[in-house]
Formats: sequence, structure tokens, C-alpha cells
Amino acid sequence: MKLLTHNMLACHIKGVKNNYPFLIEAVNVETRDADYNPDFLKHIFPRIVWPAFMEGARALKCEAGLPDVATPEMLEDNDFLQKFHHALLEVVLEEGALVCPETGRKFLVNKGIPNLLLQEDEC
Repeated sequence: MKLLTHNMLACHIKGVKNNYPFLIEAVNVETRDADYNPDFLKHIFPRIVWPAFMEGARALKCEAGLPDVATPEMLEDNDFLQKFHHALLEVVLEEGALVCPETGRKFLVNKGIPNLLLQEDEC
């Protein structure tokens, strides 16, 4: 699971108010090459919740060189874009768990795929 995906997910257990962002428990993290596309990065940047992205980047240990606060002006800096690209698209959580920030319920990630199916009493 890439941080792009993580940034879009929320916990949907019935009654949960604090459902975003999932905490990440990483067991196996891999790096895979992805085509560098600055236009895509500039397009997706406004949709990224930066504090949640950075929390995920720290959990996957790929935050090096990324600022705690990002601004649209940084999109003109190729060095920033390269680091953003790496963390967002090349670092993959292969095995681990996503943890609901309110309930602590763990959703396993296996082979890079998060299993967010709820139990019957959670719906």
C-alpha cells in the first residue's frame, strides 16, 4: 500500500468520530520504482492532507528531506518533487496493519493490500 492510498483512507466503524488518519504499523516495507511525473505530483498535491502524509512517511521511514509543512510554492522545486514522489509512490507497505486512531482496531495489510472489511457488529 502506497502513502497515496493511505492518505485517502479512513476508518468506517460505526460510531467512530476520530477516523483519520490510520496509524501505520509496518512489518515489511519495500521500495519500487515508479515513473516520475511532476505534473501528476502538482495535480495531486492539493488533495494530500500533509500532516497525515508526514505521519505515514515517518511510520514507513521515508520522511527524509520532506518538510513538516508544505506549500504550493514548493512544487516549483525539483528536489522537493523528487522526495515527494519517492515517499508518495515508491515506498510500499507490504505487510503490517492500519490502526483506527480512535478504537485501536487493526486492519491487516497483506501483500500490499489493506483489508478494511468490518465485522458485523462494526457496521
